[in-house]
Amino acid sequence: MKIENQRDERLTIEDNENIQKINIQRVKANPYQPRKTFDEERLNDLAKSIKLHGILQPIVLRKTISGYHIVVGERRFRAASMAGLTEIPAIVKSLTDEDMMELAIIENLQREDLNAIEEAESYRKLMDDLNLTQQQVAQRLSKSRPYIANMLRLLNLPKVVADLVKQGELSGAHGRTLLGVKDKRKMQSIAKQAVRESWSVRELENYVTTHYSENKTKAETTQKAAKPKFIRQQERQLKEQYGAKVAISTTNKKGNITFEFKSEDEFRRLIHQLNNKYNRE
Repeated sequence: MKIENQRDERLTIEDNENIQKINIQRVKANPYQPRKTFDEERLNDLAKSIKLHGILQPIVLRKTISGYHIVVGERRFRAASMAGLTEIPAIVKSLTDEDMMELAIIENLQREDLNAIEEAESYRKLMDDLNLTQQQVAQRLSKSRPYIANMLRLLNLPKVVADLVKQGELSGAHGRTLLGVKDKRKMQSIAKQAVRESWSVRELENYVTTHYSENKTKAETTQKAAKPKFIRQQERQLKEQYGAKVAISTTNKKGNITFEFKSEDEFRRLIHQLNNKYNRE
């Protein structure tokens, strides 16, 4: 069953004559609802609007043995409860579990305030519960398969970082960039720094590429492997002699010896050692 993006709206339009007033006490949340948190401030605003104008668009329900399950319109239902309504206008549909699940997820995906983690969780739920591939999810939702794959990668973020994305402190693009840091503790530290200093995605990309990216590690490994054995031996000897990381590079019959220092004290110590070595000779 393929459901178009505007299916919930077509359900309402097609079945306007079947709108019913349902006792709000008999309505239960959709068990397949992927969204667990709702913005309280926006719910309050919607509740105030409902008090003044009523519910302009009926929700969609499925009949159950004990009452009704919400298929589409859980925000309206919650706001109606907050507004003190005892009945709610609804369209009752005969739907399968698969229909309910897919409609609930699609409704959430159409919302502008859905954060990147919730979006990724919705795609994962479609795949797991309906046994779909990334390609099939992409086709149903008119997305590209790489887009779905990239969103799903966010589910590999540690909880601390995922929560920052959920709270809007970081974007989904920030989250995907941080996945280039394989050490989760370092990833969390960088994520918090990015929030503190309000880094753009580009700034974060530059930082991760410079310090932690897998590509950088691979490049260093390749470069190290390409050095002659005797140069690597000299680097180790110099490191032991001066207590600092040393890199020797050669190009076009010329070369450089680089000493790395991390503080002014280390710099002064290195200069002192080198001067002493030179004076003794």
